[in-house]
Amino acid sequence: MRAGIEARLSQTIRSNGLRRTRYRGLAKTHVQHVLTAIACNLTRTADWIAETPRGRTRSSRFHTLCTAAAG
Repeated sequence: MRAGIEARLSQTIRSNGLRRTRYRGLAKTHVQHVLTAIACNLTRTADWIAETPRGRTRSSRFHTLCTAAAG
């Protein structure tokens, strides 16, 4: 669960420049963050509608071992 949240935050920081704000003041910065979140959600929705395949995530060695032992 946390990995998904961290990945989304990392993508937002890299693609939309969330680390730096364009404005001074807490209220204006908050508006920028809200608009950035809306833009990310619209992008995710467009990818979902277009059925764009998501990238495969790496499995840990422990997870691979557990899967091999169960099957």
